[in-house]
Amino acid sequence: MLHNLLPNAVDFDTRIAGKNTHLLILKNDRGVTVALSDFGARIVSLLVPDREGLLTDVVLGFPTIRGYIDAAEQYHGATIGRFANRIADGKFTLDGQTHTIGPNHGRNVLHGGENGFHRQVWDRRVNYLQQADFYYVSASGEAGFPGKLAVRVKYRLTDNNELIISYRAETTEPTVINLTNHAFFNLNGEGNGDVLGHMARINADHYLPVDQAQVPTGAVASVANTPFDFRKAKTIGRDIGQPHDQLTPHGGYDHTYVLNTGPGPSAAIVSPDSGICLEVFTNEPGLQFYTGNALDGADVGKQGKPYGQYGAFCLETQHFPDSPNQPKFPSTQLLPGETFQSETTYRFSVVKAMDRTLDW
Repeated sequence: MLHNLLPNAVDFDTRIAGKNTHLLILKNDRGVTVALSDFGARIVSLLVPDREGLLTDVVLGFPTIRGYIDAAEQYHGATIGRFANRIADGKFTLDGQTHTIGPNHGRNVLHGGENGFHRQVWDRRVNYLQQADFYYVSASGEAGFPGKLAVRVKYRLTDNNELIISYRAETTEPTVINLTNHAFFNLNGEGNGDVLGHMARINADHYLPVDQAQVPTGAVASVANTPFDFRKAKTIGRDIGQPHDQLTPHGGYDHTYVLNTGPGPSAAIVSPDSGICLEVFTNEPGLQFYTGNALDGADVGKQGKPYGQYGAFCLETQHFPDSPNQPKFPSTQLLPGETFQSETTYRFSVVKAMDRTLDW
């Protein structure tokens, strides 16, 4: 049955910009299986058991490499860089020098620009049964970013049904960096309806309001008495349609949460239908919660089903958007001799009953 859920490796063998692409498979002793591609160092499939023990692919994506190349939504499952999220007007100043990145989202830069890390073929040097390491060297000046940046992304699948993503980077010149993974999750299975009935909890007392172009205003706002309050579990769809100046213009949630520090998950989401629960742990200060507002059915997934609005959610662990232009935000500057390190864990489990779901 597993072979019917996973894409065929041969459909991911091609050449892009003179480099070969492949499909890699990680599997643990419990049957959890992760398919990865070196095009964008991305997650292609993530199979986890539901409450009936049936494997379910909870990550949106495509059955062939061509699907990712031609997709309307370019970021499915990809490693995002050099700078995840938005940089206002495609400009920032570092050590008195202004750097310009070509805008690709209106007047702003989104996710590293048109040819960010999601469009690159990464090198692969290590591939074990439960671990794969990807490497990419971004030349100084690539997309307009200063410094030659050497990046490693490590995927490790544990026997506790955790997918751990570790990032490491070093630079030759002062630069800025913000890395994340852009997996689109549906815990009912990719393409199986919307996620509005999923129960969600986010461990954050504050979020970052944005302007009409979805760039943070610089304010840090309380979630109390707003649709953004997920400190107690509620369905994703409960408040998504409320009239609110931070929700209505953007069609749903697409905001950074300022994570509370301390033990426990940064966020947890569970599907009442499948019983699959996803917990997220990270050392990053922020979490971009996105509800697939722009999905419009143009992309058709691995099981031949179109991906419509609210057909997935994203939990993108990262520093804050536009940090190079926001001195009050945590710094994203990286200097020569320093090492950027970040880690995020996606932990999967099964909830048998919903009465105690998401307690922490």
